Amino acid sequence: MYGRERRKTTDADHDALRAALTPAQRAALPLLERFGWKLRFVRRPLFQDPVPILFDREGERWVTLEADGSINENPGFKLRD
Repeated sequence: MYGRERRKTTDADHDALRAALTPAQRAALPLLERFGWKLRFVRRPLFQDPVPILFDREGERWVTLEADGSINENPGFKLRD
C-alpha cells in the first residue's frame, strides 16, 4: 500500500477548487494553464483567505495565485513533501 498515490482528482474536485477562487484568480488561471501550470490544491489557513497552489508541468516548482490574479514565487511558507 505504501508508495501508491491514493488521491485521485476528478472534474468535481477541479470545480470545487475553482469555486474558492476570486474572479481575478479565475480569469488568470486559464492563461497559466496554457503555460503548463496546474492548480493542484487550495490551502485554507485559519481566519485567512484561501491560497491556490499551482505546480509547473514537471511538478517541481510551485507558486501561489494571489487574490488579484498575480503569481507569487516566494510566498513565505514551505509545502510538505
